Amino acid sequence: MEGQLSPDQKFHLITRNLQEVLGEEKLKQILQERELRLYWGTATTGKPHVAYFVPMSKIADFLKAGCEVTILFADLHAYLDNMKAPWELLELRVKYYEQIIKAMLESIGVPLEKLKFVKGTDFQLSREYTLDVYRLSSVVTEHDAKKAGAEVVKQVEHPLLSGLLYPGLQALDEEYLKVDAQFGGVDQRKIFTLAEKYLPSLGYDKRAHLMNPMVPGLTGAKMSSSEEESKIDLLDSKEDVKKKLKKAFCEPGNIQNNGVLSFVKYVLFPLCGEFRIKRDPKWGGDKTYTEFEEVEKDFADETVHPGDLKASVETALNLLLDPIRKKFESPELRELTNSAYPSKMKAAVKGAKGGRGEENDELVPSRLDIRVGKIISVEKHPDADSLYLEKIDVGEPEPRTVVSGLVAYVSQEDLQDRLVLVLCNLKPQKMRGIESQAMLLCASIEGEPRQVEPLDPPVGSAPGERVFVEGYEAGKPDDKLNPKKKVWEKLQVDLKVSEEFTAQWKDKNLMTKLGQIKSKTLKGGNIC
Repeated sequence: MEGQLSPDQKFHLITRNLQEVLGEEKLKQILQERELRLYWGTATTGKPHVAYFVPMSKIADFLKAGCEVTILFADLHAYLDNMKAPWELLELRVKYYEQIIKAMLESIGVPLEKLKFVKGTDFQLSREYTLDVYRLSSVVTEHDAKKAGAEVVKQVEHPLLSGLLYPGLQALDEEYLKVDAQFGGVDQRKIFTLAEKYLPSLGYDKRAHLMNPMVPGLTGAKMSSSEEESKIDLLDSKEDVKKKLKKAFCEPGNIQNNGVLSFVKYVLFPLCGEFRIKRDPKWGGDKTYTEFEEVEKDFADETVHPGDLKASVETALNLLLDPIRKKFESPELRELTNSAYPSKMKAAVKGAKGGRGEENDELVPSRLDIRVGKIISVEKHPDADSLYLEKIDVGEPEPRTVVSGLVAYVSQEDLQDRLVLVLCNLKPQKMRGIESQAMLLCASIEGEPRQVEPLDPPVGSAPGERVFVEGYEAGKPDDKLNPKKKVWEKLQVDLKVSEEFTAQWKDKNLMTKLGQIKSKTLKGGNIC
């Protein structure tokens, strides 16, 4: 088929359904002379989900257009992004990604022999690449590095150096994989523009960039591996698929942020060329669509009911997932899955055998001993103008000493007798010579000036009451958080205050038995 396509036809296949293309003229020029070389990279972090069919369908388009396609398993990037993949699991995650993505490609009829698969650490640890990392770090500003990774790398109040390195490494991959273009989601646009700006400063060519739209998840927001309710896992059972689709956001007539409808547009039509709605004859009977716009119009006009759309997508999706499920029924791949992604049950058993402490490495918020506290006295730190020395009742015989910097944001009078949130199982730390025995949790918004305020438990709460995250009520906190494991630091990056002033971890509310934890005046900030 490739030989029958003109350069213009190839360009159309390569760019259809993309949200943006940077370097169109460069692509057209290359296609006049030879086949295009491009790569798609994926950081080997959480389990791939059904939204991965979107880039897979584009890879099918690239191959139909005769492109030479490289798939990069970016294991080093997975570690640099706030250690989403622990170092000891990197190799297992890469093996899992390779098997699951090959199974996806096989399920949609993509010939694997035309693809090249590369692991990041196979070339990113070489002498030449390492020297280029140093060369790049000498010209990229901190501002540009942080800005480039803003939508891809996990954002924290005090970013790790690894997250600042991440965008530069992705830029260098283009040179070391010897490609003409990089393909990715539109959330990577700032990384792509960083590559275009800085690669020429090292004497390397500027590449073209192809960007997919971000497909909404089942809750209406971006589909994410870390948001269980927003995604359908590639190994979910048919029952789970039905259950998740049933709960998916799909309001009658609403075509905005509709993950079910988006799946039809970006996966089913490119792969199948049509989509069939199955419904009762009294509602018009079955109908086959050959254009997505017709489906969208009928849904907007409420000719197509959300229940019929979901049921039809369920049928089509299960046809894609069946061969993947079958492949992963083998003992070897089951073992690989369990090893690369240890289950919560395994972690719980491990914890039961070894106690709540260093034995359980699973990052769940129930490991944090967060309690309601009552401030019973407030004093200035004797050796620092910017620190308070507080005595806080956390339900123990003796109050705890807590040192914090709230003096710069909240008056002593406002803190006296106030109910607050206190993290009680951190290792005590000396702060200007005084031991701080816990941490006061506050809402914080960066800026000029910075805004900080304590979080508020529900009215009627008592000192010592446990604070938990919805869905994690049963877990027990560690006796002491091991500072070497950085449990608090890793969990803290997902602690936020919602637009409704509610304290949350990964969009799940922080609660006591009396209700939600709130911030009085700050919203959309971090919790630290």
